[in-house]
Amino acid sequence: MEKVFAQSKKFFSLSTEEKMKVFRDKKNRGYTPFLDETLDPSQQTKGDCKEGFYIGPEMKEEETEVWSPKPFHGPNQWPSEDLLPGWRETMEKYHEQVLRAGRKIIRLLALALNLEMTYFEKPGVMDSPMAYIRLLHYSGEVSIPEKGIYGAGAHSDYGMITLLATDGVPGLQICRDKDASPQVWEDVQPVPGAFVVNLGDMLERWSNGLFRSTLHRVILTGEERYSIAFFLDPNFDCLVECLPACCSLSNPPKYPPITSGHYLIERYKLSYKN
Repeated sequence: MEKVFAQSKKFFSLSTEEKMKVFRDKKNRGYTPFLDETLDPSQQTKGDCKEGFYIGPEMKEEETEVWSPKPFHGPNQWPSEDLLPGWRETMEKYHEQVLRAGRKIIRLLALALNLEMTYFEKPGVMDSPMAYIRLLHYSGEVSIPEKGIYGAGAHSDYGMITLLATDGVPGLQICRDKDASPQVWEDVQPVPGAFVVNLGDMLERWSNGLFRSTLHRVILTGEERYSIAFFLDPNFDCLVECLPACCSLSNPPKYPPITSGHYLIERYKLSYKN
């Protein structure tokens, strides 16, 4: 984790010209500049005060022909090895290890829902998950919520779970009851070496609201902030619908079935300029 933070800072310290050489492509891999994403368009007057870098599973050569037509599936973009030696190796190693941790957590979630421990790892569910690292760097400006200026606007993550590592700088806030009016926000105190685990929209849909996705935002205090998000999402073609154990005649499904990939596409369309 420490190596990833160190390498992340090295990348974001590069010139804008150098970073834009690996600008986010159609497969959602690569660099996203400041203000490129607006996570809460209804409340924000400008985009999020952050820049990022997406890294997904590295595709093997023999997989490219099968997966490349699908959105979110393709080769990663990497900064120059001459500029950042060891950068790619560090990120690939971290991806491997954090995916292993994520799989352990979804087994616990399966048990909590009275399912087989490996239910979510069955073929067609999360055996080939959309699993992304996103390196994040927040600017040193101060958020002004009343003027619509945020480090990251209020949102819930789109997939199954997110494992978030932070650098100890405050700013992350959660709202426990996203339907409350007014919403009550509380700071998340960082724990060194630990992950913040956000539940995502897919888990809420699967569990019919038993597990609720975590509404969160980032309020900047004038200090630069770095974090490492790991999004663990179902297979692109996985149909996410209410689990039989989570609904009944008196508690019917709250959400219509939808494929994981289609849901992600629709959410990204709302939050990105292009």
